[in-house]
Amino acid sequence: MAAPKLYAGAKLREIRQRLSLTQRDFAGQLGVSISYLNQMENNHRPLSATVVLGLAQTFGFDVTELSAGENTRLVADMREALADPVFGEDAPPMSDLQLVASNAPGFARAFLNLHRAQRESADQLASLNEALSAESGTMAPLPWEEVRDFFHYCDNYVDAVDRAAEHFSRQIDTSNVLGSLEVWLNRELKITLQYGPNIRHFDRDQRILSLSSSSERPTQAFQILHQIALLVFDDLLEATLDLARFRTPQARDICKLGLANYFAGAALLPYGRFLTEARETRHDVEQLALRFGASLEQVAHRLSTLQRSGEKGVPFFFVRVDQAGTITKRHSATHLQFARFGGACPLWNVHRAFETPGQFLRQLAETPDGIRYLCLARDVSKPAGRFKAPVQRYAIGLGCEVSHADALVYSDGLDLTSPAAFEPIGVSCRICERTACHQRAVPPMQKTLRISPDSRGQLPYSLT
Repeated sequence: MAAPKLYAGAKLREIRQRLSLTQRDFAGQLGVSISYLNQMENNHRPLSATVVLGLAQTFGFDVTELSAGENTRLVADMREALADPVFGEDAPPMSDLQLVASNAPGFARAFLNLHRAQRESADQLASLNEALSAESGTMAPLPWEEVRDFFHYCDNYVDAVDRAAEHFSRQIDTSNVLGSLEVWLNRELKITLQYGPNIRHFDRDQRILSLSSSSERPTQAFQILHQIALLVFDDLLEATLDLARFRTPQARDICKLGLANYFAGAALLPYGRFLTEARETRHDVEQLALRFGASLEQVAHRLSTLQRSGEKGVPFFFVRVDQAGTITKRHSATHLQFARFGGACPLWNVHRAFETPGQFLRQLAETPDGIRYLCLARDVSKPAGRFKAPVQRYAIGLGCEVSHADALVYSDGLDLTSPAAFEPIGVSCRICERTACHQRAVPPMQKTLRISPDSRGQLPYSLT
C-alpha cells in the first residue's frame, strides 16, 4: 500500500519564516523552484522527498514534526466541537476538516476558541439559572449575592468605616454641606468640582470631579463623599475587604463600591449625632432629612444601620423596590428577612406607595411566624431633570417590630393592641405557608397540592 501523501504547507511556511528566508532563498537551498515551493506552502502539492531530505540535511530539521500531529489534533478537536448539537446534524465531511487544518490552521484554532467560549458561556448561564432556583445555598454565590450577604451578616454596620466617616464629618459645615465639601476637595486634594451629564466622574489626570447638574443636592454631596472614601480612605477599605475574604475579584470590587457608599452615608449622617436626633424626633424621616440635608432614602437606609455595640438604635428593616416589585436594596436588623430571589409579598404596603406619591403609608402587618410589625412606605422617584427624560421610580419600605413602635412618630393614632388591625403578609410565595392567601402567585415549596376538577376556590388548587 502506497504511503499517504504529505501535505504540510503551513508547517513548511512556518519553518521558512522562522529562518527569516524569502521564498527564493528557501527554494534555492532546498533545490526546488519558487513556484513549486509556493504550491507546497499552499497545499496544492504534497511535500516531495527532495524537500523533506533538504529540510533534514540543510537545516537540521526533525522531519517527524511534519506529520507529528498538529493537523491530526486540529481535525479531531474540530470533529468533537462540531458534534455539539448547536451545529445541527449536518457536520462537514472529514475531507473539509483536513483541508481547514492543513490550509488554515489559524482559522481552525480560532474556531475552536470560539466554540470553547460558547460552551463556557452556556455553562455559566446554566449555573446562573441553577443558582437562581437553588434553595439549599450550597452553590458558590454570585458576586453581588456574596456582597449582599457580607453586609447582611455584619448587620449592615461596618464599625471601622463608620467611625472613620463620623470623624471625617466634623470637617463638614452642616449648614452648607455641599459648599463645605467643595472647599475641602480643593484645599486638601486639589480637586476642582464641575457639573456635567454623569452622576459622578473623576478625571484623575486633570483632578476634576464632575457631578450631574440634575442630581439633587443630597445626591451630589453623597457622590463627593463616595469619591473621598476611595481617594483618602482606600487603605481602610482594602483592609476591610481583606477581612471579608471574598471568593472572586468581582465580589471584592463590588463590595469596595458598597463600602465607599457606606462611608458616604455615614459621613453625611454621622452616627452619634444622627442617633440622638433620631430619638429626639421619634424617627421622623422627613424631619431628619431636613436637619441633615439628606434625602428620604438616605435617612431610611441609615436608620437601618444603627447597630453599633453599646449604642444601638431601633432595629429597622429597610428595602427599596421598583415598579415591577423587584427588590433593589434590602437589609433587616429585625426578624423579617427578605427572599433572596424574586419580589416582595404583594400584600405589603410598599407596593401601594406608587399610587400615593409624596405620602408616607402606614401598615400594621403580621408575618406567618406571628411577629408583628409597623411598616412605612413612601415613593422616592427621581426626576431626570429634563423634558421627556425617563424617571427612575422606586419606593422604600422601612419598619420595625411593634415592640419598638412607640419610639416612632408614625405609631401615633394606631391601635397596636388589636389583632384585627394587623394585615397578614409573607416574605415570598415560594416559602410562605399561608393556605388562604388571595394574592398567592405560586404554590409554596413544602406543601402538597390537591387539585379537584369539580371544585374551585380562590386558587385553582388546595394545599395540604
